[in-house]
Amino acid sequence: METKPRILIIDDEEVVLDSCSQILKGSGYQLEIADNGVRGVELVQEFQPDLVFVDLKMPGISGFEVLEKVREIDATIVTVVITGFATVSSAVDAMKKGAYDFLPKPFTPDEFRMIARRGIERRRLMLETIALRREKELLREQFASIVSHELKAPLGAVQQNLFALDLELEQTLTSSQKIKMERIMVRIAELLKLINSWLRVISVDINKLKDGFTQLSITKPVSNALESVAALAERKNIEIVSSINAELPPILGDAISLAEVFVNILSNSIKYSPDGTRVVLNAGVQGQNLVTSIQDAGIGISPEDLPHIFEGFFRGKSGQAMAGHGIGLAVARQIVDAHHGSISATSELGKGTTFLVTLPIFVKD
Repeated sequence: METKPRILIIDDEEVVLDSCSQILKGSGYQLEIADNGVRGVELVQEFQPDLVFVDLKMPGISGFEVLEKVREIDATIVTVVITGFATVSSAVDAMKKGAYDFLPKPFTPDEFRMIARRGIERRRLMLETIALRREKELLREQFASIVSHELKAPLGAVQQNLFALDLELEQTLTSSQKIKMERIMVRIAELLKLINSWLRVISVDINKLKDGFTQLSITKPVSNALESVAALAERKNIEIVSSINAELPPILGDAISLAEVFVNILSNSIKYSPDGTRVVLNAGVQGQNLVTSIQDAGIGISPEDLPHIFEGFFRGKSGQAMAGHGIGLAVARQIVDAHHGSISATSELGKGTTFLVTLPIFVKD
């Protein structure tokens, strides 16, 4: 059975309480009224309304104080201010304290009904958003559990048994059988790598990451990233030109996770660049931020794909021959977001792509 929306009206004028009750009578709402702020706050806790109409000018606890207390009790309750002293400044003050809308006296029945409907709809949307967010988090947790226990563990066991079997049969396998064994082991290793990537993208703990932030130079994560991709660049004969001044101002962050950001970007730049080209990495100050750019001369990204490259598991729809599982840049964005920075890209098909990682400069309090 669907619960009727609950509306509470708080006003010290009896005529306002009576008229508002009459206007909403028969509209399918549960109504409660209070003739002062103290009783109104009590009813907020007891009645648990979806929508509260509150007068600003009342003896005792003012409407502004009621707004604050309602927000403390439940920030999802929608509040609408009604008053005969309607000014721009009072409206702004009410909005700052969490009011959804402002209704000056005198108002018509139609105006009151309309704002009541809008307030109830806003409350419904807020609760749905919260429920969807909780459902999403639950799905992430369940997916991580399934991936970790139902996929990763069995595949890990298969891999270990294959290692043991390979050693036992090393002297008896034919050349053809060895090739097949190697293919199986490679595929198992790729699957485990993919599963670890899935777990990474769904389990980045932003709060835990922030707990480990320290003052550091951007040269540290960049140097670690360059070292990690050196072998890949060498195989493709790609020169990485790095120009970073050691005297750049520090940032506040986690060196290991930031290195992962640059590894993911550099790896993409190397993968999708022709052999024998260059990848250029620079860093400099722009206002209150430190901006690191990574520019390649690769295949580029189509305009229709570019807005989506930081989304999880996005592979591109433009027909470009791109390997991977669309995870690295999604993880990079999560990490940069945790550092209160931003990551973006510009690209032109056939001419290359430039990534920008923007991080706030550390300022001592």
